[in-house]
Amino acid sequence: MDIVLLVKAAIMGVVEGLTEFLPISSTGHLILAGALLGMDDAKAKVFDIAIQTGAIFAVILVYWQKIRATLIELPHQRQAQRFALNVVIGFLPAVVLALIFGKLIKAHLFTPEVVASTFILGGLVILWAERRPPTATRVYSVDDMTALDALKVGLVQCLAMVPGTSRSGATIIGGMLLGLSRKAATDFSFFLAIPTLIGAGVYSLYKERALLSLADLPMFTVGLVFSFLSAWVCVRWLLRYISSHSFVPFAWYRIVFGVVVLWTAWSGTIAWSG
Repeated sequence: MDIVLLVKAAIMGVVEGLTEFLPISSTGHLILAGALLGMDDAKAKVFDIAIQTGAIFAVILVYWQKIRATLIELPHQRQAQRFALNVVIGFLPAVVLALIFGKLIKAHLFTPEVVASTFILGGLVILWAERRPPTATRVYSVDDMTALDALKVGLVQCLAMVPGTSRSGATIIGGMLLGLSRKAATDFSFFLAIPTLIGAGVYSLYKERALLSLADLPMFTVGLVFSFLSAWVCVRWLLRYISSHSFVPFAWYRIVFGVVVLWTAWSGTIAWSG
C-alpha cells in the first residue's frame, strides 16, 4: 500500500469537499492541487470526478430529513411530488447538454485562459449581483418553486460546464437573480447537485473503467471519505453563513484565484493540459 499516494488522495478529497459547494469552482482548485501533487494523469481525472460522490453524501446527510420526508410522502403528497419533479426538471438540461457538448468542452475549454477568465468573470458577476438593487424575491422555500423556476435554474447550471464557472455559484447566484431567496437558491443548488454529481461520477467511472483496477480501490476510498468529511463541514458552515452574510468575499477570492491561475500557467509553474 502506497502511503504517500493515500495522503495525496486525502488532500485531493479535502480540496474537493471544501470547494464543491462554495461559489468558487472546484475545477481550478483540483487542477492546481493535482498538478502540484503529481496527480494529473488520465486516472487522476477520473478520480477527481468520482470523489464528488463523497461530497454529495455530505449533502444527503445534512438534508436527510427533507429527503426522507419527500420519499415517504412521494406516492400521495402533491407537494412532495412537485418538489421531486422540480429536481428532475432542473437536472435534465445538464444531462442533455453534457451528452451533446461534453467532448468538445473537454477538448477545447480546459485551458488556463478559459479557467482564469471564468473565475474572474464569475467574481465580477457575484459583485454585480450582490450590489444591484434587491430583486423582488418571489420564492422563499424550495417547496414554493414552480416547474419554470426549476427549469431556469437548471439552464443556469449548464453554464458550469465551462471549467472554472462553479456549479454552485451559477445555481445560487442565478437563482437569486431569478427571484429566489438566498436560502431557497442555496437549498435548491444542493438538491440539484445530488443527481448531477452522482450521475457524473457513475458515468465517468463506467466510461473509463478500463483505466481502473482493484488496486485503485484504497485511493478512491480515501478520496471519497475525506471529500465527504470536508464537504459535511463546509455545507453546514455555508448554511449558517448565508443567514447573515453575502457572497462578496467569494467574489474577490475568485478574482484573485483567476490571476493565480494565469500566473501559474504563464510562468510554467503548473503544466496545464486538458
